[in-house]
Amino acid sequence: EKVFMNLKGVYSTQAGYAGGVTINPSYELVCSGVTNHAEVVRVVFDPQVIAYVELVCSFWKAHDPTTKFQQNDDLGHPYRSIILYTSQEQRRIAVASRSVFQKTIEFLNKPITTGIAPLLDFYAAEEYHQQWVEKHGAYDG
Repeated sequence: EKVFMNLKGVYSTQAGYAGGVTINPSYELVCSGVTNHAEVVRVVFDPQVIAYVELVCSFWKAHDPTTKFQQNDDLGHPYRSIILYTSQEQRRIAVASRSVFQKTIEFLNKPITTGIAPLLDFYAAEEYHQQWVEKHGAYDG
């Protein structure tokens, strides 16, 4: 969340779950793997101030999109890299940016594993997950 909150034009971020099948899942249920949800961040922004492509570029730089089912020390399906779009224009930008970013990391000889799919539903994570870095300090897990 913090990566996006520091961008001019972003009004708010919210940790949550999306991309799965379970309605209103809990963190524990998502971590069990049965929901098929990923841990995600919803970003509310003003497109007159910051372009969607800028958000996507920040996304690519903020994590390792070449690790399948892992972010930092967190392992499992909920920790997969995914971009969930809300319009065909966002989809087009996400797909194009993935191709461009893949070329910039070609030297790693690792393909980007980030999925790109439509956002069907978003479920807010529990309050203790919101603004994690602000509440708990730097992420170390």
